[in-house]
Amino acid sequence: MSDKKNGSKKVSRRKFLIKGGLGAIGVVAIGAYIFRNPIRRQILGVVNSLEAPYTDNTDQPMVWFEVNSDNTIVLHSPKMEMGQGTFTGIAQMAAEELMVGIEQIHVVHAASATGNVDSFATGGSTSISGLWQPLRELAAMLRVMLLNEAARKMNIIVEELTIDKGIISGGGDKMTYAQVAEGVVDWEIPDVPVLKDAKDYKYIGKPISRVDLDAKVYGDPIFGMDAEMQGMLYGAVVRPTKIGATFVSADIKEAEGMPGVVKIIVENDFVGVIANSIIEAEHAKEAIKVVWESYEDLSTADIIGMMTVGNGNSMVIQKNGQSLVEDDDFETLEFRSPIGAHAQIEPNGVVAYVEGDKATVKISTQVVSITRKEVAKRLDIDVENVNIIPTYLGGGFGRRLHTPHAVQAALMSKAVGKPVKYFFSRKEEFQHDMFRPPTHHVIKGKLNAEGFLEALEHDFVSGDVATDSALIPNALTNFLGADVGAIRGGFIQYTAVPNFKAVHWHVTLPFATSWWRSLGLLANTFAMESFMDEMAIKAKKNAVDFRLALIGDDAIDVRLKNVIRAAAEKANYTEDIIDGRAMGFAASIDANTPCAQVAEVSVVGNEIIVHKVTVAMDPGLAVNPDQIRAQCEGSVIMGMSAVLYEKMEVENGELTPTIYGPYQMALMKNAPKEIDVVLLQGKDTPGAVGEPPLGPIGAAIANAVRRLTGERLTELPLKISKNNLS
Repeated sequence: MSDKKNGSKKVSRRKFLIKGGLGAIGVVAIGAYIFRNPIRRQILGVVNSLEAPYTDNTDQPMVWFEVNSDNTIVLHSPKMEMGQGTFTGIAQMAAEELMVGIEQIHVVHAASATGNVDSFATGGSTSISGLWQPLRELAAMLRVMLLNEAARKMNIIVEELTIDKGIISGGGDKMTYAQVAEGVVDWEIPDVPVLKDAKDYKYIGKPISRVDLDAKVYGDPIFGMDAEMQGMLYGAVVRPTKIGATFVSADIKEAEGMPGVVKIIVENDFVGVIANSIIEAEHAKEAIKVVWESYEDLSTADIIGMMTVGNGNSMVIQKNGQSLVEDDDFETLEFRSPIGAHAQIEPNGVVAYVEGDKATVKISTQVVSITRKEVAKRLDIDVENVNIIPTYLGGGFGRRLHTPHAVQAALMSKAVGKPVKYFFSRKEEFQHDMFRPPTHHVIKGKLNAEGFLEALEHDFVSGDVATDSALIPNALTNFLGADVGAIRGGFIQYTAVPNFKAVHWHVTLPFATSWWRSLGLLANTFAMESFMDEMAIKAKKNAVDFRLALIGDDAIDVRLKNVIRAAAEKANYTEDIIDGRAMGFAASIDANTPCAQVAEVSVVGNEIIVHKVTVAMDPGLAVNPDQIRAQCEGSVIMGMSAVLYEKMEVENGELTPTIYGPYQMALMKNAPKEIDVVLLQGKDTPGAVGEPPLGPIGAAIANAVRRLTGERLTELPLKISKNNLS
């Protein structure tokens, strides 16, 4: 499709895009009530359940679709593909309204110079739900534009035309979309047509095979690590190993004379080596003598001391009824979760080329628009002169929601006038991650004489998740009063409890913490759902029945009750121990998607073995059920790895370990033999998928262990005490 002339009825790519009905996050606009806590709590509740729309960057005309001469369609995706299956889902949505075969859609990442770049990010389980309406509208508009043009070329009225796989027929003639588009200069822009009814869907709701599978199976060079530019050199960056260390000076004399070294640059915030090869750059880096200061020899105990409820600033994020008082007869449990690394397979990397006042950057990133602005600002050039070309991501999980290494590569390129490729070593990736923050939770509950929970309170402390990140300015956190990432999963979902309260405490840690898949959901749900199980035991009630009695009757409550019943039924949930195995139950709501899980577990020696996990989830309309099941399976295994094995320590002021192995993760042999997924569809639009299944898994496993051993495990990663060893 072409970008064409002025005129209100003549299409330009920008106008076409604007007519697509794109939105913005409305919560930011509610600024008049900044200091009114009840209103802030309401806003936080909305933010917690928000299904964020796609937000475009309209600084120049952009390409959504291209019609090729072979009648295939190129779809330029504003969302990154990092293994979650987004490309397949949006191909299904586009093919549906374009009325072409799914095999005719070829999805690529949109480059910032030409494509429709999301102003926010790829993350938060919003790729499919955010594009659901605008992408289908754009595809439908393109179909109508092609129909109108075909009618003109074929000299026939539109009503007499039919479409089959991108071929328009009528009056005995046929034209492909490509033939229709050929030579057209000016396009008539239609109003948004009526979109297909669900009963007419051909691709949506079907288990379509992934469109990006072949490239990955055959090892095509599609990831950031594979990116190259002609004539490129290699870079390496000197980094401190101590937490909080700041740069003072660098002695580069020895390194400057080493083989292959082209140039060494010393900036205020980094020292970079440019050489003819990676090895030469790394060797020279080791020869640079850097003086650092302002660090402390911190330990894990120091960090735990900081992360304790009562420290930092607090914000009541949810409140109903009366608070517990010291005279009340209530139960109290405390829970902790450790520092977690992203540990994604592909280290961060980038290739940058700065030519005069223009920069080209190839990078695996979740924040194309932000990276573009950061490069432009540091180079002091116009943002329109920076072209970010995204690649496939070899794992994201939030690690690539800040990619400042693009700036460093651009500065090194500018210094030598050639492209420079630069990526993290595995050690650097572990030491300089944007970690999942540790947490501490104090939960109190009071049962009445009938075993009904009449009061529930959750106080929890976390380091930064959304706060002070590339996505969320501190001003927004000040406005809301709480970290919108850390509170995910911290809300009390049992709203039939007469009295409940949730309080978030915020502490700034001395090292970088930020987004990690599911944000605060994993730790908060582990704590809350473990506590709920303990209350059910104390009340001598079935864990499922106990929960169902405490859930309200709003629409989301009904969906939560439905997934709880579905998981229990599918797993044949029982609290008996059969053949040495016990079941644990847990449920949570994340981003408006309720999910319940049953973990079937045994304990052998000091090892927790997860045999089977049953998942029931209601993500709304399932664009691709297979894709959603795969997301559930991936979330269960990733969550299981986090709650059973993963933990970073702080020793002598350094974050450790710095390599796989010592940083233990779940292996193939540790995966459950079976993950059974039940999908409900409690609404008619797609919802969040990728992160909600991470919520219940920790508590589901811990609750099963409780039934097997009698021991309530309150810290992640879960470890059986010696008293329970068989």
